[in-house]
Amino acid sequence: MDEREWLAARFEEHRTHLRVVAVRILGSPAEADDAVQDTWLRLSRSDASAIENLHAWLATAVARVCLNMLQARRSRQEESFGDSQPEPIALHRDAMEPEHQALVAESVGFALLIVLETLTPPERVAFVLHDVFAVPFDEIAPVVGRSPAAARKLASRARRRVRGASIAELGGDHHREVVSAFLAAARDGEFEALLALLDPQAVVRADQAAVQLGAAHEVRGANLMAQVFAGRSHGARLALINGTVGAVWAPGGIPRVVFDFTIVDGKIREISLIADPERIATLALIYLDD
Repeated sequence: MDEREWLAARFEEHRTHLRVVAVRILGSPAEADDAVQDTWLRLSRSDASAIENLHAWLATAVARVCLNMLQARRSRQEESFGDSQPEPIALHRDAMEPEHQALVAESVGFALLIVLETLTPPERVAFVLHDVFAVPFDEIAPVVGRSPAAARKLASRARRRVRGASIAELGGDHHREVVSAFLAAARDGEFEALLALLDPQAVVRADQAAVQLGAAHEVRGANLMAQVFAGRSHGARLALINGTVGAVWAPGGIPRVVFDFTIVDGKIREISLIADPERIATLALIYLDD
């Protein structure tokens, strides 16, 4: 195996992660594929022997490519719409192929993506890298061309926008109220309050990893669910999960269990408990508390 083949093999080891990063920043699987390919071209033209940490180098490179693409996208929008406000790109479900819809919904979530479209490109990149992928600000700074302190401010502004607009502007206020009330009732052991929030035919389902942590695989009916949750969920935090309101149990800041709520007509119809680390790693988790 020659040096180029070796480098290509190393790149392939990181391709999936790079694509996840690019999809979440750009919100478009097709553009993400272009960004990953551009990153490979940059790597192939670089002196690989001088790269100490290939994972970090690639993450930084794909983020820079994405930033350039966002800036070019915004420039095209401004040129096309003139003084009018450009509409978000690739957000209208009716105009998207089903496969594209599924990919975007899985990796970003339409609600979160709509809010991300309102951010400036540097804010968007800083926010996604730090809040979704936990990249430190000293590594984000050179990507956005700012100091670490300035990069922190970019992410902070974006975070405030996401926490507020993604819920209020998209009609998720009531959803948040229901989840917040459920968590409060569960912590305080308020059985009747839990019953009032649950659909009579509600169900909670846990993946195998959550079962190993002590959860039942499936519990059906409001009464049984209220018994299960009453007096529990003390460590659960309100969070956006791919753009919709849910909760995360994150001891020590590490997400261990995600609570994904399905709410219909103001009642909780289903709760999915996700504890598989690989599955959690694919979710965009944004905490709504401090």
